[in-house]
Amino acid sequence: MTARLQVVLLGFVIFTSIAIALHAFGFQLRLSGSPDFHVRFDAIPIPAAMHVLGSGLALLIGGFQFSQTLRRKYLHVHRWLGRIYLIMILIGGLGSFLLAPQAAGGLVAKIGFFLLAVLWWFSAFQAYVAVRRGDIAEHRAWMLRNFALTFAAVTLRIQLGTLTASGVPFEEAYPVVAWLSWVPNLVLIEWYLALSQRKAAANARAAPEGALSGN
Repeated sequence: MTARLQVVLLGFVIFTSIAIALHAFGFQLRLSGSPDFHVRFDAIPIPAAMHVLGSGLALLIGGFQFSQTLRRKYLHVHRWLGRIYLIMILIGGLGSFLLAPQAAGGLVAKIGFFLLAVLWWFSAFQAYVAVRRGDIAEHRAWMLRNFALTFAAVTLRIQLGTLTASGVPFEEAYPVVAWLSWVPNLVLIEWYLALSQRKAAANARAAPEGALSGN
């Protein structure tokens, strides 16, 4: 992946993440969102607020953590945003656990959202453990996995909007996006990490050969 493409993709991720985060805040203030979801969330207001606000704030700041400029020039900002991000996942993840049994879409959707919450917490914990022991490469890998799950908030709305606009009833579309919103995200990140490891290994093998040839 070229540097220019990485910048474009990161820009898209940050822009769409901010848009959905602002939508989440608007939902919490009753300025946006489906009345049916407002009724459902009003039945369990504290877990709902934890989920919406925690996840929204994580989504709002998460994309910026992958900016090389931020890490290089403002490392202290990167670290503080990382702490806030992990705290928001702790809060938002707990809300997600409590909301999953109430999810629309039947058992399939409930299981999908519950597993998403489990993996969201697990990957955040692994990222935290890695950075505490100073393994920055492993920390970055787990943060990529974690934000792929955070970004499910964006892909879910894109997919749900596309399916319902295509004539698929909400009751049929929602159980699908409960899985489709995050599983492909995670698969793509694993593919990217595998390619990166392969490239790093190839470069490592080529380096001694270059040294021996006098390059």
